[in-house]
Amino acid sequence: MDTIIDDTGAAIARRLRLERDARGWSLADLAARSGVAKATISKIEREETSPTAVILVRLAGAFDLTLAGLLLRAEGHGDASRVMRAAQQPVWRDPDSGYVRRQVYARPDHPVEIVQVDMPPGQRVVLPASSYAHIRQALWVTTGPLTVLEGGEQHRLEAGDCLGFGPPSEVTIANEGADTCRYLVVLSRS
Repeated sequence: MDTIIDDTGAAIARRLRLERDARGWSLADLAARSGVAKATISKIEREETSPTAVILVRLAGAFDLTLAGLLLRAEGHGDASRVMRAAQQPVWRDPDSGYVRRQVYARPDHPVEIVQVDMPPGQRVVLPASSYAHIRQALWVTTGPLTVLEGGEQHRLEAGDCLGFGPPSEVTIANEGADTCRYLVVLSRS
């Protein structure tokens, strides 16, 4: 297994700068497109702060990438083979919630991505509607319970339950249980 991406803030910082430069965007341009403060983006690029999942999702969306796409580019896995061996699957820990995200499968030339998430007990993450703008996804709980609030509708999921997401809306994913919850997300780019 790759080291948790907590140690590769430099790679994320470089990738953000590369993506901005490739588009000819200033910090202000990226801030306007992502809804992330210019000062926050600057601190991330200077490696003064670690971005949370929510911030990375917003930044990735501004670049018309998924979170996985941004992380894979940062890790240098953009041209990986069709097989993603367990030992080579990038793992990242959200500094805010502590959830651990393993990129099980993703390729730039394939429309499907598979992500495994371990959500610690008592934690939640709120993802903006923009993170779902160009994707369709389903979430399958392997160990639960898990609560998903999507567009004002609450879904209480148990192990084995699967939820297909509707139109883009803000989504809260919460583990209100006493143990870590594991779930898989399968998404396709539209």
